[in-house]
Amino acid sequence: MFPRRKFRLHLPGRTLVLGEHTLVMGVLNVTPDSFSDGGLFLDTEAAVARAIAMENEGADIIDVGGESTRPGSLGVSAEIEMGRILPVIERLRSKLGIPISVDTSKSEVAEAAAAAGAEIVNDVTALRNDPRIAEVARQRNLGLVLMHMRGTPRTMQKKPFARDILRDVAAGLRHAAAAAQRAGIAKTQIVLDPGIGFGKSYRQNCELLARLPELARLGYPLLVGTSRKSFIAGVLEQSELRAGPAAERIWGTAATVAASILQGAHIVRVHDVAEMAQVARVTDALASPRLMRHA
Repeated sequence: MFPRRKFRLHLPGRTLVLGEHTLVMGVLNVTPDSFSDGGLFLDTEAAVARAIAMENEGADIIDVGGESTRPGSLGVSAEIEMGRILPVIERLRSKLGIPISVDTSKSEVAEAAAAAGAEIVNDVTALRNDPRIAEVARQRNLGLVLMHMRGTPRTMQKKPFARDILRDVAAGLRHAAAAAQRAGIAKTQIVLDPGIGFGKSYRQNCELLARLPELARLGYPLLVGTSRKSFIAGVLEQSELRAGPAAERIWGTAATVAASILQGAHIVRVHDVAEMAQVARVTDALASPRLMRHA
């Protein structure tokens, strides 16, 4: 296992310790068209119930999104996005004991979500879509996840892939982190995400997981989201195994979650919280004799 450095992520209402054990971020898509669970939690009551269930299953953070970023998606207006997520976040604020993250690339949505109770902004464009997100994070002391993506959700799987994927991702994340700090964001508020599946070939996604320790040298905690993604299907199909639809990629996801942790990920973003919380806890214990002794 790559020796995982410890960090403290400062949020408005608490501080999260990263690195002692892996944190599990549960995905809550309040959308009709997300790639694996679109439409399941579009209803506010269903979304609230799912978030509470994920906390009970072992989630450490709930990530609420109102706009699909699947390959080919066109996006929605800030008004539509807020109409989907704000009732959910407002309800969850008093029901959860764990932080709420908002998955958005619009500053207007980030600000409204923070006012409703979100403590983290998860920006898949790493400030490229709306640099003012950094100002919102600074003013409200929010955690800020900066993710690498080539192109946009509409174009990311159509554009030519990078020749040197590690160099491309490292350069993009380094630039994004520097921009955030120039905007006044403290280093203790920033998490980096290599953007598995966002503008990479399936082989490049595998390479990034294997080379996470090199991204850790950037000096920030790492979040990795591999859950149910199509590169898992690509690996299985290359092995002449049936890949199945996204919701059936749980075992492939489990392998990538374990690999991410062993290579230094601090946070894993997943749909199947109960199962991946088990994977995370066992992988942590196997990787750390100290954790195993106290288990």
